[in-house]
Formats: sequence, structure tokens, C-alpha cells
Amino acid sequence: MAAARTPQGATGAGGIRGSSRGGGSGRFGGSVRAVGRALHFPVTGTARGIRKATHAHGAGESGLGKLIELHAVNGAGDVMVTVALASTVFFSVPTDEARGRVALYLAITMAPFTVLAPVIGPLLDRLPHGRRAAMAGSMLARALLALIIAGAVAGGSLELYPAALGVLVASKAYGVVRSAVVPRLLPPKFSLVKANSRVTLGGLLATGVAAPIGAGLHAIGPRWPLYGAFVIYVWGMFLSFTLAPKVDSAKGEDTALLAADEQHLHGPHIRPVKKPGLRTVGIAVTHALGANAALRWLSGFLTFFLAFLLREHPLTGQSAAVSLGLVAVSAGAGNALGTAVGAWLRQRAPEIIVVTVLPIVLGVAITAAIFFGAFLVACLAAFAGFSQALAKLALDALIQRDVPETVRPSAFARSETMLQMAWVLGGAIGIVMPLNGPAGLTLAAAVIALGWLTTVRGLLGSARHGGAAKPRVA
Repeated sequence: MAAARTPQGATGAGGIRGSSRGGGSGRFGGSVRAVGRALHFPVTGTARGIRKATHAHGAGESGLGKLIELHAVNGAGDVMVTVALASTVFFSVPTDEARGRVALYLAITMAPFTVLAPVIGPLLDRLPHGRRAAMAGSMLARALLALIIAGAVAGGSLELYPAALGVLVASKAYGVVRSAVVPRLLPPKFSLVKANSRVTLGGLLATGVAAPIGAGLHAIGPRWPLYGAFVIYVWGMFLSFTLAPKVDSAKGEDTALLAADEQHLHGPHIRPVKKPGLRTVGIAVTHALGANAALRWLSGFLTFFLAFLLREHPLTGQSAAVSLGLVAVSAGAGNALGTAVGAWLRQRAPEIIVVTVLPIVLGVAITAAIFFGAFLVACLAAFAGFSQALAKLALDALIQRDVPETVRPSAFARSETMLQMAWVLGGAIGIVMPLNGPAGLTLAAAVIALGWLTTVRGLLGSARHGGAAKPRVA
């Protein structure tokens, strides 16, 4: 019995010792895994949270979630390039020389863009089956151009300007294609306004996160934000091809003509239209587009005018950097709030929304021009961002309501091109404007007043009649 018990005891002891070692190893391994999970959680937890937010309410199944993520990547890359260019062209030299540099930048980049912008929309209309490739090509082009700009920043060569033009054109081409893609990815019972709100908010949040990261990279060296942009754009290139295949489908689509004259709204066309112009989408859409163009002009004007004005004459008690940061944060917060409010309002009386936001901005601009000061300048930036976001979403709602589905992607592409041209024009005037705060804001108020007075009657008439007559497809 003793002999029989001995092996059992030995086995038991060995088993106990083995269990003790295994338990210790298991506890150690469990601790390592727990530490690993704790270290990875900020990344994986954030990624899961972002994915859950972007894919909610059917956006994941329809493919809209992927587009939101792609637009966030696009915004992060663009802000990295902006940080690098601003530090090189704007902050590194005295104000007078900076105005000359920015004027040269405008002449070499944005001026040619005003010629190219009208071509981008129609050109991309001809490539409806290659939208994913077009978006990926835009990302790849900007990635390579970011490396060229990095070399130009270090050497101070003129390659900076044509490369910056290429980045600008590629970015706007992405914007045009993205506007045409959104209607293809709408989840069931999802309004276009809500979809565009989500996409825009994704871009704004990514921009807010990437801007301080870009500033930190610039502290290491002027090239580093551009290296960061290169990595982000390459990521965006691969992400473009993960969009749903239906993005490349042009089944049932036609070309939109964005104007609202009676000749094109009614009756069959006696002669076919050879060159599509801006016609046949309805009176409400064209008037809302005009109002949005005024607000986009204001955005471009304030961007450049206040940048130079606040650098030369900072807000009371603040440095130039703090003054510019205050205005930029105000504009960004206003834009985000306008996007959120637009998503909440959905498609409720879009004409009334456009008619209402313009006089609000006009009143703030007039007040800021008369009582020029830090608080009112920040308020104007915030209201301009708020109104621009809200009016753009109202325009999207009108396009969804009044434009036939077959031409809707084309209408979005062409309207976005026009708005980009308005921004460029505003920026050009903001650069050449004398650095006089009240005078500059008075001009801004005059342009907003003109945009409102020329569109209010048509928008109110459309709202009164419950929308424009259904346009014909050319």
C-alpha cells in the first residue's frame, strides 16, 4: 500500500509542483497580456470607436462609412501641407515680404486654378466608371508632390509653387469626385444632407487633430509635416480602393446643366445641347448656389485678409500667433456647429435656411466693421463658418429635392467647382486689400449683401410654391 501510495504521492507532488509552475507562468503571461491590452487600448479602442461612429445607422453596409474615413484622411493630409506652406510662405519672413510671397503663390497656383477649375468637373463627368481610381490618383499625386515640396522648402527653389498648384488641383479634383460619390452611397432612409454632414464632420475632426500634430512635426524641421502628409496620402490611396464598387457605376446617370432659365426648364429641346452649361436644375438650386458663392467668397477673403491684418495688427493684448489661432478656432468651431445643426434640421425649408443665414452674417460683418475689435472679429469668423456649413447643406438638400437622380452626381460636381472658384476670387481680393480692418469688413459686408439681395426673391418664391418646377434632363 505504501509502495502504491508513493507513486501517487510523487505524482501528486509533481502534479502540484507542475501546477504551481504552470499557474505562475499563466499569471505572468496573463499580466503581460493585460499590460499589452492596456497599451494598445488607446489605439484600438479609439479605432473601434471611430469605426462604430462612421458605420452607424447603415453607413457601414452602404459604404458611406468608408467614404467618411477617406475624407478624414484627406483632410489630415491637406492640413499637413497647409502647415508646411504657411510656415514657409507666410511666417518665415516680414509681413510686407510675406504679402509678396503669398501674392506670387496666388499668381502661380490659384490663378491658373481658376482656369482649370471649370474643366475639372466636366472632365471628371467623363470618367464616371473610374471614380475610385480618380480619388486614389489624387492621393498619389499629392503624396509625390509633398515630397517635391519638401525638397523645395529645404532649398528655397521655385519648384514649391508649381508643386503647390498640383496639390491644390488634386485636392479640388478629389472634392469634386467626392461630391459626386456621396449620392451613390446613401443608406436606406438616409438624407443627402445627413450624409454630407457626417462626411464633413469627419473631415473637420481629422483636421482639428492633424493641425497640432503638423505644428509639432514642424518644430522638428520644416520638411516633417510634408513627410507626414506623404504617409497620410499613401494611406488614402489604398483606402480609396476599399470604397464600394457601386461608386464606379454610372448606370442611369446623365449630365446636369446648372441654370434656371425658362427656355431650358420647359418643353423639349428643339436642338440638342452640344456643350453642357450651367442649366436646367431649377431656380431654387441656382439661387442657393449664388448665395453659397457669396459665403464661400467671404471665407476666402477672410482667410487671407485677416491672416495679414492680424499679423501686422494683432488683437488687443494678444500676439499675432494667438490672434490668428483665436480666429481659426472660432471659424472651425462655427463650421462644425453649422454642420451639426444642418444634420439636425435635415431638409426642413432649405430655401428659408439660406435666406436666413446670409443676413445674420451681414449683420455681424457690419457690426464688426463699425466696432472693430477682437471679440467681434472672432464672432465674424465663427458666424461665417457656421453660415457657410449650414448654407452648403441646404444647397445639398435642394439638389437632392429638385435635381433628377440621373444628373445629381454631375450637379454636385459642377456646383462644388463653382464654389471653389468663388473662394479663390475672395482670397485674391483679400491679399491685395489694404490692411484696414473696418474697410475690409465693409467690403465683405457689401459682397454678402449683394449675394443676399440677388437671391432672396427667387428663394422665397421657391419656398412659397413648395419647390421649383421639375427640371428636364438634357
